[in-house]
Amino acid sequence: MTLVFGNLVDGLDWVPMGLDQQASPSYFWNEGGFLKDAPVDFGATFEGNMFVTSKPIDRPRFNRNPLRVTPGFTVPRHHHNMDEMLFMLAGEYNIEHYDNEEPETVTVRPGGIFVSRAGTAYTMTAGSEGATYIETWPRPVTELETYWHNYGWVEAKGDNR
Repeated sequence: MTLVFGNLVDGLDWVPMGLDQQASPSYFWNEGGFLKDAPVDFGATFEGNMFVTSKPIDRPRFNRNPLRVTPGFTVPRHHHNMDEMLFMLAGEYNIEHYDNEEPETVTVRPGGIFVSRAGTAYTMTAGSEGATYIETWPRPVTELETYWHNYGWVEAKGDNR
């Protein structure tokens, strides 16, 4: 086994996240149907706010997604079909979740973790320094389904979703 080391906290090797994800077959609109048919604009919501690493992290059995977001950015409310664990590396997230149908907010800082249970809706808002973190799932990412809710989006204008 080869040991791979990568520093995800440095400012290097981060590239803008692709904005062509609205048509993903694993993105659903919580009110029914696919995200591509929802009255929101994925590109306008995420543009300039979320980044992925270009560092070589090629571990297919480790279901992870390293991400970075800009200060104050809110990831729209959503939930998944499986549990997700978030490891905070730098900055902070204020996470509003709905485990008991009443909103509760927790702040996750460097070294902290947050676990969202399958089916639990949540919204994440980055602090004043943004947030750098890793998302992980217990099963392959190809089995992940994301259900987006109608909160935190830039609304679609015409057919430009």
